[in-house]
Amino acid sequence: MKISVEKTPFEGVLVLQPEIFRDERGYFMETFRAEHCESVCKVRFVQDNESLSQQGVIRALHFQVPPFGQAKLVRVLSGSIIDVMVDLRKDSPTFGKHYKIKLSAANRKQVFIPVGFAHGFAALENDTLVQYKCSAYYHPQAEGSLRWNDPVLDIDWGIRTPILSDKDRNAPLFENFDSPF
Repeated sequence: MKISVEKTPFEGVLVLQPEIFRDERGYFMETFRAEHCESVCKVRFVQDNESLSQQGVIRALHFQVPPFGQAKLVRVLSGSIIDVMVDLRKDSPTFGKHYKIKLSAANRKQVFIPVGFAHGFAALENDTLVQYKCSAYYHPQAEGSLRWNDPVLDIDWGIRTPILSDKDRNAPLFENFDSPF
């Protein structure tokens, strides 16, 4: 598998672009190869998740605390998203800052998010299908979240009136967050 890897300003966050083979029939690409992820991302994935969202949905900003922290490899199967991650690692120079990237079925980009980040996304189209691999199993008791519209984080999701879950609408503010990472 040939894949290009782009570093970001956030230590450990990588943008992956799989090689796509196109012809008159369509295209073919490898979306995941364990040996590649273990060498590039330095993790082993154990769980796949998938979500379907309508335009205007924001699913944000979720994480799991240690020892159940999750690294993620995110991609879009249909539609498009603004994918957002917030650095929660206390000793990081980008602590409390966010990084965003547009992922879509058209651009086929993937983003690797290491342990120690809150993660969320905004669906830009109806029937947006997102798949992500996780390096740890889901543990409800380890779940955490931050407010999607936190004034300290100042994230522009590109959506004026989002569709939110009660959990996301009422998540804690960053100023009250004591990072376990």
